[in-house]
This record gives sequence, structure tokens and C-alpha cells, in this order.
Amino acid sequence: MQLLDGKLLSTQIKAEIKIEVEQIAAQGGKKPHLAAILVGNNGASETYVASKIRSCEEIGFKSTLVRLNDTASEAEVLAEIEKLNLDPDVDGFIVQLPLPNHISENRIMEAVNPAKDVDGFHPINVGRMCKGLPAYISATPFGILEMLERYKIQTAGKHCVVVGRSQIVGLPMAILMQRNAAPGNCTVTICHSRTPNLAEVCRSADILIAALGRPEFITVNYVKEGAIVIDVGLTRVTDDTKKSGFALKGDVKFDEVAPRTSYITPVPGGVGLMTIGGLLTNTLLASKKAIYG
Repeated sequence: MQLLDGKLLSTQIKAEIKIEVEQIAAQGGKKPHLAAILVGNNGASETYVASKIRSCEEIGFKSTLVRLNDTASEAEVLAEIEKLNLDPDVDGFIVQLPLPNHISENRIMEAVNPAKDVDGFHPINVGRMCKGLPAYISATPFGILEMLERYKIQTAGKHCVVVGRSQIVGLPMAILMQRNAAPGNCTVTICHSRTPNLAEVCRSADILIAALGRPEFITVNYVKEGAIVIDVGLTRVTDDTKKSGFALKGDVKFDEVAPRTSYITPVPGGVGLMTIGGLLTNTLLASKKAIYG
């Protein structure tokens, strides 16, 4: 069993981007500028956004945070999006999810200029990805692809099972793993809450990607010997032994499953850190006008 170390890879990615940003500055170019809209004070969202801002500082990006109360109307959020769409200094921006229930996430995502959609959620970017055209790929799937590539894991001809069908992770991950590219060329099965014999399907996977948001759902009974297991889950679970009062758990019961695998991602320290690497890479591409010119 070998750990797929997201912390190590994320550090490498940030170092590579930092060098490129320094080269851009040396040639008189402007710093890449990433903005974020945060609505409300969701604890996990606050943590994610703070981590993104810290990462921007580390690599020489400019960052802007737009804060709105959780009582902000959908129209107010749309107005802030339009400001960022029209700001020539902002290369890319994200609207941190989840949003309050009275705001339509689909309407918000569709309002973002696709050329600044560094989260890769706009239907145009999703459609371009499906057709194999240049696009911003959703940050978490992007990070997983980077992980597979940097660890030189051969995926061609493998059976990949994706558990979870969200538009942010499960669906794009399934599309990317079957594409005619490396990583890719897998035979892909996508599973969800209505899948019968879920454990049996998962046991057939050479590569198992768990993205269902249920802590420690995937036990040893779901994993065949020698499988590669990618755990996308990150859930706060009450833990009185921790000073914080909670522990972070993935979708995979790590201690039970890990000995059976050839490669596995830890939680924390796995996919989550690679997600930020994907977002920063997309922002650099946006600043260079590499996707939309």
C-alpha cells in the first residue's frame, strides 16, 4: 500500500506556479488575480476560502474576497458576479458553495463569465470538457487527474467505479476517466444511491473513486485486493477526544481499507489539497488567456 500524498503534490504544484508567476512579473506582466464570493458564514466554506487566499499569497497571486450576509438576495449575488465579470483586473473567480437555500446555485453558476469560471462549473465549460475541447475542468477532478499522472498510475484498460454523481465531482470524473487520454481510457461505471448490489460493483473496480459525502461508508467489503482508492469525502464528525471537538473523515474507512489497496488517498492530506492546486492552475490559465484567448 502506498499513500497518494496530496500535501506533497500540492506543494510541488504551488512551487511550479510560483516560478511561472515570478517569470511573468519579471517580464512586466500583471499578477494573476483570483476573486471569491462568500455568502454567509458556513464554517467549512470559511475554512476553504481562507485556505485559497493563503495559497494565493504563497505563490504571488492577487486575491479578493467579496463577503455577503446569508440574508443577501439572489439579485445581490448576481450584481457582485457582474462586477467581477466586468473587472478587467480579475482573471478568474469562484462563488463558494453551498449557497443559502433561497439562492439558485444553477442560476448563479450560469451568470459567471465562462472565461473567468475557474471552478469549471459553467455549462459551457462542462460541455467543452465533454467534447474534449480546451476548458476549465472542475478543480477536484482536475486535482485527481494530476495525482494519477504525477504518481505515474496506468489507467488505460482499467475498470473505474465512481460512487457519487454530483455535477461538481462524480459526473465530470466519470467523463474524464473514460476519455481517450492519459489519465483516462478506463471502462467507467458510475454508481449512486439507487444502485443495487453496490458493494459487488465496487469490488469489481481497479480504480475506486468515492465521492458520496457519507463518512466511512466504503468498508473493506467494497474493495478488491490491489485496488486504487481515491477518497473525495471530507466530513466533520463529532470527536470528543479532539481539542476542536471534531475529526475530519473521508468516505472510506481508511484503517480497514488501506491494507487491501495498492494506492490510497488519506483524509485529510489527499484530494482536498489537490483541489486547491486545480483552482490555482485554472486561474493561471485564465490570466494567460490560454483557454478562451
